[in-house]
Amino acid sequence: MRLVMIGLGRMGGNMARRLMKAGHEIVAFDRDAQAVEKLVADGAIAASSVDDARVRAGSPAIWWVMLPHGEITDGMVNQIAAGGSAGDVVIDGGNSFYKDDIRRAKALAEKGMHYVDVGTSGGVWGLERGYCMMIGGPKDVVQDLDPIFAALAPGMGNIPRTVGRKDGTDPRAENGYIHAGPAGAGHFVKMVHNGIEYGLMQAYAEGFDILKGKASEKLPEDQRYDIDLADVAEVWRRGSVISSWLLDLTADALTADGKLEKFSGNVADSGEGQWTIEAAMEEAVPANVLTTALFARYRSRVEHTFGEKVLSAMRFGFGGHVEMPQ
Repeated sequence: MRLVMIGLGRMGGNMARRLMKAGHEIVAFDRDAQAVEKLVADGAIAASSVDDARVRAGSPAIWWVMLPHGEITDGMVNQIAAGGSAGDVVIDGGNSFYKDDIRRAKALAEKGMHYVDVGTSGGVWGLERGYCMMIGGPKDVVQDLDPIFAALAPGMGNIPRTVGRKDGTDPRAENGYIHAGPAGAGHFVKMVHNGIEYGLMQAYAEGFDILKGKASEKLPEDQRYDIDLADVAEVWRRGSVISSWLLDLTADALTADGKLEKFSGNVADSGEGQWTIEAAMEEAVPANVLTTALFARYRSRVEHTFGEKVLSAMRFGFGGHVEMPQ
């Protein structure tokens, strides 16, 4: 299939490369001409503007937008829609707020166009590992786009099947992607995913902070332990019930620098954590851990602990996120 990829940053560029490896054709556009040139060297078709991409997109056109949420994505969707045709599809693979998806889907439907929201997890490692995707939009449109999603997904890999999962159930979940429901459902599921991510990361961060603090001179001398944090992270990766990819990234960071000196502990949030808490409030669902994890990120911008350096290291590990300026 041929599709236009707009936004060739940390994830968009590698998603385009993974699609091309699977035989799909990519029309590439980004404000950064060098990003386009790099992708063209890998086999993409260059576009110098949205209008140029439209000429090269084919019909019906498939547009995949990988831009920061909010006004930037809104503006791009509106620009695509202004010159679009009935049957065209706009896919937002960024981290948009699900209520924005609902609004955009209604606006595009008035022009006979389709809108699909794809919550995408995989970070900078997705080119090799594949991308976990949570998809919202019309069922028939999502089904038509399945070759694209299947190419991006990680597949079953070596993860054993869940005991009791019956043959005949939707195989997409086991391959790393789902159709979660109508417009907005994909980004809603991804939003909660990221809220949970905040909680998991905070738990690791606090645990390693406690381990590090055991060497404090404030404690009685016979109760002080100088614990090798890299070794702890490593042993927990192997057979422990708290092993995870986030722990793998923590082990990488601590092995490279046990004091995490290149990280200040100023931890940003990209919006999904806050939106998750807002949804919990709308639904009257208690979310104690996720709320505390979000507020801990706010506090990290005032004073920093070793635990926040661990958080920064994990964010850099999975997403290439650079700390906010002081």
